Amino acid sequence: MLNIKVISWSLATTALISFLVCVSYGLATPASLHMHAFLEQVLPGFKWLTLQGFFVGLVESFLYGAYAGLVYVPVYNFFARRFGR
Repeated sequence: MLNIKVISWSLATTALISFLVCVSYGLATPASLHMHAFLEQVLPGFKWLTLQGFFVGLVESFLYGAYAGLVYVPVYNFFARRFGR
């Protein structure tokens, strides 16, 4: 059985770190290699190279990760109980 708090916090933190890595990569590479168009599509309110957009992206990334954990763990635990040993 999976612990919903551990998995949700882990996924939320991983998504937040991934967002920071994407932004850092975008700042370190030429514009032709940026992922900012993708980030603007999947993170509503995110705008490249604005302070507000950066914080919106941080919060949304964290929340998407937490949501994934909150959905995944109950589904996994359900099937583990049903089909597990």
